[in-house]
Amino acid sequence: MKKIHLKNKLLIEFIAVLLVLNISTLVLLLYFLYGKIDNSAARIRNQEKIGACYMTMNNPFYSILNNEVRAVVEENGDILITRNPGLDSVKQQEEIYDLIDLGVKALIITPVDWKAIEPALRKAKGQGIAIVIVDSNVYDDELVDCTVVSDNYEAGVQCAEELMEQQESARIVVLKHSVAKSSIDRTAGFEETLKKNPNYTIVERVECNGQLEVAMPAMEKVLDTGVAFDTIFALNDPSALGAMAALEEKNCLEGIEVYSVDGSPEGKAMVKEGMMEATSAQFPTEIGRMAAERMYDILTGKMVETEILVPVTLVTSENIGDYEIDRWQ
Repeated sequence: MKKIHLKNKLLIEFIAVLLVLNISTLVLLLYFLYGKIDNSAARIRNQEKIGACYMTMNNPFYSILNNEVRAVVEENGDILITRNPGLDSVKQQEEIYDLIDLGVKALIITPVDWKAIEPALRKAKGQGIAIVIVDSNVYDDELVDCTVVSDNYEAGVQCAEELMEQQESARIVVLKHSVAKSSIDRTAGFEETLKKNPNYTIVERVECNGQLEVAMPAMEKVLDTGVAFDTIFALNDPSALGAMAALEEKNCLEGIEVYSVDGSPEGKAMVKEGMMEATSAQFPTEIGRMAAERMYDILTGKMVETEILVPVTLVTSENIGDYEIDRWQ
């Protein structure tokens, strides 16, 4: 019979002890036997909670952005807690209060309403929680540490300039979301650029919350009024697709030129098929990673920019071949 090596014997005895001892005692025994505690266990004990609360999670843009934030948070050994207010500003404030009560060290937020969110921001700031805003600004940026957004005004400008290059005149329906600063800026960039030429007229402005399921009936109402138009500017691709679905249902999509913002796979597919003139592309992966990295800079006491504008790129039929259709850039 072979002799059992002393170390193996200790290991067998240790396994037996494992069956009756709790995890805390186990860690102490490991330290006693091997002189160290597993680094991953130490990291789990010390991990911080990070909170995220976007406008809504039914828009793939925020799913992509959140995935990138989660990747950075987990790279740092921490945990991300994500909430979905579903475009309800009251619910968003309640969710932020809940995240504060859970003890989060930082918050990454896209405000549903850029003004109404102020009480929740004040409470978080009062408790020393780092706050990074993404995608859409807040009204009082003194309440936050950093804002990372697409150059939303420029996105509207790009669409307007493309429209003027392609069409000598236009009667335009604008789909907007008035309580979201991102939509306010995109619409302003679009309309202020067109003011230079009287041949371009805004005939209707329609609220749609940036949602396909809201934009479709909203466009149906516009059609029912009988107002004449030949162009649509939508604050994002989901609202553009909703408007296009309403037009298709009424057999009047042909001859309507559509401009949008996002550069989503669906939007680029519409550009490739010639059903949409252009979409100004955002980069949610870049926004998410940049926001998370700045958040950790703030937590470690580093100085960060108060606002970061991420450039946008216009996608048209002329350059669609430069982009992958089936994914966000």
